[in-house]
Amino acid sequence: MIRAFPYPVLFGDVAVRVLSVRVDGDELPYSMISPSGRTVALHQAGRGSWERARLRVAVTVPDSELADGPWSDVVFLATLSEKATNARATGVLHRTAGGTVEGTVELDRARHHDRVTLGVSVVATVDGVAGRLIGSGKEPWYVDLRASTPERGQEIEIVETDFGGGEHEWLRPYRESVWIVETTGDMPTVYLNTAAVEGLIELLHARGGTPAERAVRDMTHSMIAQDAWTAMFHSAAGDLDTDEDGTPIMPSGWRESVLRSMLPHVLPGLQPADALHEILQRREKGYGWAELQTGVQFAAGRRSRNGRNLTTAVRSLGAALEAGGDR
Repeated sequence: MIRAFPYPVLFGDVAVRVLSVRVDGDELPYSMISPSGRTVALHQAGRGSWERARLRVAVTVPDSELADGPWSDVVFLATLSEKATNARATGVLHRTAGGTVEGTVELDRARHHDRVTLGVSVVATVDGVAGRLIGSGKEPWYVDLRASTPERGQEIEIVETDFGGGEHEWLRPYRESVWIVETTGDMPTVYLNTAAVEGLIELLHARGGTPAERAVRDMTHSMIAQDAWTAMFHSAAGDLDTDEDGTPIMPSGWRESVLRSMLPHVLPGLQPADALHEILQRREKGYGWAELQTGVQFAAGRRSRNGRNLTTAVRSLGAALEAGGDR
């Protein structure tokens, strides 16, 4: 999160870690908690009807800076939020006898859908104004409600379904599309139409094959990836929050990852904060938005390796044609 505050804030880092999780009173196996991936996997195998999870968290804060700073009434908060459902829950953390900052925050299963973000905030009275944010964690945790193992790397979900007759009725108007990218949730989803092109799904799952088959498979993966990167960028850039001064705030989760990886190629030469400001200005004032699409296309192409895979496909096609001519 990038913000400019008109009052003193913490310079040192604020970090959170999950110590344990209890689901309906029972301890979740620690193997379901991944400190390196900052992820909690609340599996549903054998317990599909659980109702409430309680996360015990600890926060690391710059103690000496807190003690000497120009603030009072310091409060530590842990927050669970999910953008897809607009759900939010907050727990107050306290100093323990050992000097650490710990506490719990509860997750109500009925209020959430897919992936929940766990963040921390430090608020205090500054310059006589209570409840001012003076620090927040830069690296949130994620609570995955569907994964059976903790996994941070799966940032895009792939769903294979028949657009015309499958369970997702909203896809039926797109029955002629080969794939659709959906980015409204906490995890981007690519829907592959199993009825669009005969043999496509088998090709995408195949391993090995002839050079031409591998080239077609790689190019298809690249085309899907480019569409996904483009859609994710527009979703992230089109839904920017701003602070009280109108300054755009870098989002969290996959939207932050997408923006940080693509912005240097969409608006080269600008720092992320300046690039976000430029995007917000173009979007709100209606100038230069069309010209920005060239940079978006270029950045998405780089991420999906279109150039390399197209070169391989052309070479494979040429080799196949030459082989057919020799016969």
